[in-house]
Order: sequence, then C-alpha cells, then structure tokens
Amino acid sequence: MRALLQRVTQAKVSVGSTVIGTTGPGLMILVCAMQGDSKAQAEKLAEKTAKLRIFKDDAGKMNRSLLDVEGSALVVSQFTLAADTSGGNRPGFSNAAPPELGEQLYTVFAEHLAAQGIAVEAGQFGADMAVELVNDGPVTIWVEN
Repeated sequence: MRALLQRVTQAKVSVGSTVIGTTGPGLMILVCAMQGDSKAQAEKLAEKTAKLRIFKDDAGKMNRSLLDVEGSALVVSQFTLAADTSGGNRPGFSNAAPPELGEQLYTVFAEHLAAQGIAVEAGQFGADMAVELVNDGPVTIWVEN
C-alpha cells in the first residue's frame, strides 16, 4: 500500500457541493491499495502513519507523532498513486488493486487508524472529489509498504 501524508492545519473533501469530511490540525492522507496488498499491510501502514514523528516538538524539531499531538486525519482514496510513468507520456494504473479490494483495504486503513484513538473522517471511495487543504510546513511524506 501507498500513502501520501500531508501535515495540515486544515483540510476538507467534497463531493459536488457537499463537504463529506474535514480535519485539522493533523494529517490529510491519500491512500492507494496496490495489486497483491493485504489487510495486514493496510493495518501496518495505519500504525506507521499514527506513529510517524512528523510534527514539531517544543524545540521545533519533527519529533512528535499524530498520536502525540492528538491530531485528526482525513483519509481519501487515491488510486492514481499507483501510476506507472516509466513508459510514454500517459500513466498506467494496472498496479492499482481492483476496485473491490481497493475499497476494502482503504476502509481497513481508516478503521485501523481510528482504532488507535485518532479522529478520522474520510472521502467517498470511487467518487469524483474535490480536496482543499492548508499544508503545514509544508510537510509531505510518501509512505509505502
């Protein structure tokens, strides 16, 4: 699985004109399940996300986790993180998990993150969504397992 973590002061996701999820301060997380990924990988990625020390401590160093700062998370499915750009000018997405598995693992990721005590809101799998965020830092981290 792959995730793009963005440290934010605020973020929201909308479908049409309806806001369906918000967060802040905390993380805006774009998640993609890949071919062959498993529930165990989704859970491991959620644990790493919760514990990754990318928030500032009192000395201004990135030394605190989402759990430490009691931040929240907005989780949005993003199959385009599976893009293969190695050939030509049009990305291929055959490395992404099939939609049924992708949705299942996206849900497992979000639920496992919430089970660790993090307030989680989510986008709508497979929907055409608009995401707005204020990146804090900016800090953007690519995580994969």
